[in-house]
Amino acid sequence: MKICKYLLLTFFFATTLTSAQTKNIDLEEIWGGAFRTERMDALHSMNNGQQYSVLNFDREKGTTTIDIYDYKTLEKVKTLVSSPDIKSLQYFSDYTFSEDEQQVLLATNEESIFRRSSLGNYYVFNAKTKETIAISDNKIQEPTFSPNGNKVAFGFNNNLYVRDLVSGTTTQITFDGEKNKIINGITDWVYEEEFAFVRAFEWNAASDKIAFIRFDETNVPEFSMDVYGEKLYQTQTVFKYPKAGEANAIVSLHIYDLDKNKTQTVKVDKSYDDFYIPRIKWTNDPDVLSAQYMNRHQNELDLWMINAKKNKAFIAISEKDKAYIDITDNLTFLKDDSFIWTSEKDGYNHIYHYDKKGKLINQITKGNWEVTNYYGFDAKNDKIYYQSVENGSVNRDVYSIALNGTSKKRLTKTNGTSNAAFSADFTYFINTFSSATTPPEYTLNDSDTGDVVKSIKDNDDLAQKLLGYTTSKKEFSTMNVNGNDLNMWMIKPANFDATKEYPLFMYQYSGPGSQQVANRWNSANDYWYQMLAQKGYIVACVDGRGTGLKGADFKKVTQKELGKFEVEDQIEAAKQLGARSYVDASRIGIWGWSYGGFMSSNALFKGNDVFKMAIAVAPVTSWRFYDTIYTERYMTTPQENASGYDDNSPINHVDKLKGDFLLIHGTGDDNVHVQNTMRMVEALIQVDKQFEWMIYPDKNHGIYGGNTRLHLYKKMTNFIDRTLGDKIKAPKVAKEKIKIKG
Repeated sequence: MKICKYLLLTFFFATTLTSAQTKNIDLEEIWGGAFRTERMDALHSMNNGQQYSVLNFDREKGTTTIDIYDYKTLEKVKTLVSSPDIKSLQYFSDYTFSEDEQQVLLATNEESIFRRSSLGNYYVFNAKTKETIAISDNKIQEPTFSPNGNKVAFGFNNNLYVRDLVSGTTTQITFDGEKNKIINGITDWVYEEEFAFVRAFEWNAASDKIAFIRFDETNVPEFSMDVYGEKLYQTQTVFKYPKAGEANAIVSLHIYDLDKNKTQTVKVDKSYDDFYIPRIKWTNDPDVLSAQYMNRHQNELDLWMINAKKNKAFIAISEKDKAYIDITDNLTFLKDDSFIWTSEKDGYNHIYHYDKKGKLINQITKGNWEVTNYYGFDAKNDKIYYQSVENGSVNRDVYSIALNGTSKKRLTKTNGTSNAAFSADFTYFINTFSSATTPPEYTLNDSDTGDVVKSIKDNDDLAQKLLGYTTSKKEFSTMNVNGNDLNMWMIKPANFDATKEYPLFMYQYSGPGSQQVANRWNSANDYWYQMLAQKGYIVACVDGRGTGLKGADFKKVTQKELGKFEVEDQIEAAKQLGARSYVDASRIGIWGWSYGGFMSSNALFKGNDVFKMAIAVAPVTSWRFYDTIYTERYMTTPQENASGYDDNSPINHVDKLKGDFLLIHGTGDDNVHVQNTMRMVEALIQVDKQFEWMIYPDKNHGIYGGNTRLHLYKKMTNFIDRTLGDKIKAPKVAKEKIKIKG
């Protein structure tokens, strides 16, 4: 039944619609949630490997529960905790189990700080006694159980604390924390954004030591943002933000001994003075901590093993790269403290096994393809589970392989994007699958064979609903651009006629290691593209050089020249597409957000004879305005590479503008500051170039909240209609030369 239905849906997307299917997608539906997919929230595999927990919301009652389900039957076994049963807690928005699963950490009243960080009130629910206690009367950050479940460490006002759940006492570990000066155990802005973590402290296995990173931000320049709000006078948000070439926070590594109530500073003999500590992790030995140190250029990475008792350290792995090294969370210690590690050192991202001293045992995966996710190691069966693109760079599949690199098996069978969540004992995995023609579906799979045991949740209702709308197939292909085969998708109007000419609207992101051309289900933008196709536009996306999953050389070719090769590829791709008989080469537009806005601006300026219009949302307009970690990873510093920064930044090419340009930004963007747009605006004014722009007060990099997204996409749609036009030209003579007989 399901197979037939999805075949029908695939057929539907692949063919021209009948006249009965005339309902069009509109913006109100897209941003009103009409096409929202069902999903599984906050799933946790229980230690027994036979059950999993899910956070469930009852929107009507306004209640929250943590429910336990059986993997085999998918039936609910019990409700572990329900918000109405806790007097002091009206609701909770997230949860974390202690290691023995006898206690649950519940979060409520969460408020966002930056992209990943938040403050909240936290409670511990005891599954045995059914008692609930507050960890603190204050809003705190990153509370974390000790492995034995007796304590919770957390951050508050830039200091670290430990709450003893047995005695009820709270101990302050650090005392020098101060806003915009010293942070203990919580990352600063740039670490949070670019190294993608907030909690900078870790418990050891014996629950008697906490390792933490200290950030001294004293010399980091401050950035301020006006907050307009609704008051008579605006306020300001002031925070430390190191722009490229400026001072970073000075980081140091420390270990606090709970038994001795003493903190020691870790010292390692580095070969570089200006450095990052992007990851720390205890080994299974409670006295041995691993720490990754990286030089400021991020092309040298050392994995140190630190003995906390002796305060001695050695380098287990030292990697160097001509460009940069990516940071991951894949480091896994086995029982003997040998470890799993991923690296691009052979030109593609693969999995390696090292002994505890750092001697290579073997390279586990090999080939001209990328490992895209490492799921874990099944010690009982000596297996590693991972996700990769070996079935084509637009697809993702789940695989298993023996620790020695043999017996590799593809566990997911359907082309598209699969992502696995394994049970604690690796008996099962819940697979999330989608493709361009199949909305997300969740299935329980056998981890040995990959076979589907049961369907858990699907989006059949959405699939059926879409049958009543005018939609078009997303066509995947490759095109040779500047000597490289680039992945592309294209959406044509449902009533496409190859004898007519259509305006072309291109989308891209193009940032290092990114991917937009992927065989997966629609995002909200995809529905927008379908809407544009309904209006008579062809929409296309090309992943150029510098994007990911095609090997290190393809990805890192943009090193020290961000915005050069990627822009050249978008311009050449537009030229080639414009040469197709059904594309009106005089009406080609391009848009992007963030890095994509940087790209679309550059494409319009440098490709002013190709692109008629561009939209840039929250763009970087000069890499001199962006942060140290991201920018210097690809560009080194402005002091070392001034030409790389200036030659490829759109702010320096405004004089080339010929077409129509729409610039959009939120004033509350703590990531890509509105300074980028303001400086671009001033540059455009000074060369007397006309353009349009839109500012969203107090909106961050995502530009959302209330009616904002709908307004934004209406603004962009109207601009596209006005500049590219939505009328299809009449049939014409093909662009190819025609031989006349006689």
